[in-house]
Amino acid sequence: MQLQDILFSQGFGTRRVCAGLVQQGRVEVFDPEITAWLGVGDASQDFSPENLRFRVQGTEWAYHAKAYLMLHKPAGTECSQKPSTWPSIYSLLPGPLRQRPQKGAIQGVQAVGRLDQDSTGLLLLTDDGQFIHRMSSPRHHIPKVYEVRTKHAVDEQQVSRLLDGVVLDDSPKPVKAADCRAVDHHHLRLTLTEGKYHQVKRMLAAVGNRVETLHRSQIGQLRLPADLAPGQWRWLSREDLASIGP
Repeated sequence: MQLQDILFSQGFGTRRVCAGLVQQGRVEVFDPEITAWLGVGDASQDFSPENLRFRVQGTEWAYHAKAYLMLHKPAGTECSQKPSTWPSIYSLLPGPLRQRPQKGAIQGVQAVGRLDQDSTGLLLLTDDGQFIHRMSSPRHHIPKVYEVRTKHAVDEQQVSRLLDGVVLDDSPKPVKAADCRAVDHHHLRLTLTEGKYHQVKRMLAAVGNRVETLHRSQIGQLRLPADLAPGQWRWLSREDLASIGP
């Protein structure tokens, strides 16, 4: 695969821009045989993209045929490419991830589901449309765990009602929590397997309580790493992807 095509696929601009980066000496490729970085001057030079490591303007990248990321979403950000009030979560990502080419008008990685602007925690992003569809499909019932701080003290009756199901105004069918535990008087650990608009807040309101803070700590068996600070992101490993679900 030509180097300019590799750079293009990773979001470094048009093929012409990518060729220019190479010709200007801004791209290096790591040679594992001599364990050294080598400058490349020919944008049409072929490389095997598998396990390829390269540097663009001094920043190291690894080739990824598809991008799968986790982001620790901070409060005060919107999961939108065109935010209305708050900064976009996409502003937390480097340019190449926002510019990875896709079919149609959309570019870059996209959030898999959303968190409200005041919510925090684990958010997945990808440019794999099939992955987004699979994760969003209600058929798969992928559990998501939320840490909920409540305004009023939580009692056993509220926990029981959340487990038995509450009726929301847009669905005649009761919505149930897959699991619900009171960690302390104002802290619920709530597990859901479906996603509706403002679902956690509306479920708590339905049982006479109110959400003060909402944090998603887990998707499937994938937990938000303790060392991933708000606003930081990292690539998902194969093990991470396997732990999420089907």
